[in-house]
Amino acid sequence: MQPRHVVPAERTVPLQKLSLDALAREQLEAARRTTAGRAARTAFGGHEHVMRQTVIALCGGQQLAEHENPGEATVHVLRGRVRLVAGDASWEGRQGDLLIVPPRSHHLDAIEDAAVLLTVAKR
Repeated sequence: MQPRHVVPAERTVPLQKLSLDALAREQLEAARRTTAGRAARTAFGGHEHVMRQTVIALCGGQQLAEHENPGEATVHVLRGRVRLVAGDASWEGRQGDLLIVPPRSHHLDAIEDAAVLLTVAKR
């Protein structure tokens, strides 16, 4: 008999399924209805978790203002086109691209209406 890997009860998470396509569509619709031109919803995690995944929608021309990286982070472009800017460097991403967020101050611009999945693992 092979030993089974046992996960402590406090670390178990019930199996769940989310449609990132539906969340992206919903958040883009919400962003278009706001004067700020953006909307967001946590897909997984939060303050009680190390990792947090958030679907963020930005109307074209909108920006997530300059901020520090709170940990390791990626931006998965679900719809549209964005530009991640850190100092003099910038990376453009389109649907399906995964941008690795540098460990320094940065901002995100929506080149056109866009939705992204931001994943952050706090340090």
